[in-house]
Amino acid sequence: MRWGVCENLTNADFIGSTHRGHGHCIAKGCDIHGMMAEIFGKDSGLCRGKGGSMHIADLSKGMLGANAIVGGAPPLAIGAALTAKTLKTGNVGVSFTGDGGSNQGLVFEAINMAVVLQLPAIFIFENNGYGEGTGHDYAVGGRDIAGRAAGFGLPAVTVDGTDFFAVYDATSEAVKRAREGGGPSVIEAKAFRWHGHFEGDPALYRAEGEVQRLREQHDPLKIFTARVKQHISLEELAAIDAAVEALVDDAVFKARAAAYPAPEDLLTDVYVSY
Repeated sequence: MRWGVCENLTNADFIGSTHRGHGHCIAKGCDIHGMMAEIFGKDSGLCRGKGGSMHIADLSKGMLGANAIVGGAPPLAIGAALTAKTLKTGNVGVSFTGDGGSNQGLVFEAINMAVVLQLPAIFIFENNGYGEGTGHDYAVGGRDIAGRAAGFGLPAVTVDGTDFFAVYDATSEAVKRAREGGGPSVIEAKAFRWHGHFEGDPALYRAEGEVQRLREQHDPLKIFTARVKQHISLEELAAIDAAVEALVDDAVFKARAAAYPAPEDLLTDVYVSY
């Protein structure tokens, strides 16, 4: 779903991410070698090894950073949107938040401010059904997260988050509205989590066979392939897959070999220089 969103954006548009920010980082166009080096804590990383996995950022690509704070992206996104509106740049601010994060108070505050000031902001809710081990139906009031937008009087839509084109189309409409001065929007993209919340998670909170059924019916890659195979051959898709795997392998190899930040640079880039 991240690619369906970010394909509608430019480097001048900003996104706020979550604790699962690697996909957002790649989708926004960040250099994968710099991203991987950052994950390894190396000096050649996007944040010179000081951001790490949960705080990868690249302002040159409009990536405000992965965020360990649950629900922490919306305030950053509306800050970017306020700047865009004030400077009349025509850019937008986009936030990514999970279904668990949708319950955070600062998310509601950010949406309210975006509505009051009519900011060019788009709130993306990645609803994968679970916040850690707590199901959406138990923790989120109302059937859909998008339904909450009605209380703020702003446009909202729920889409299949495993369908690239559904996400792309919904985002395209929201971005167009925002750039033209139509204010903020909410998009709830429903998907599912393939694995546990953490390595070794027994996932006893999930029904037996649930993941297998969802993988068979809602595999994003299978859905995408079915949609594009009339326009591109399976051989061409396989070649793209091979090229991507080679790129990732190269990024990992170079990140492992790269140098760590020098001890004397411990405080460099940590504090603002005036």
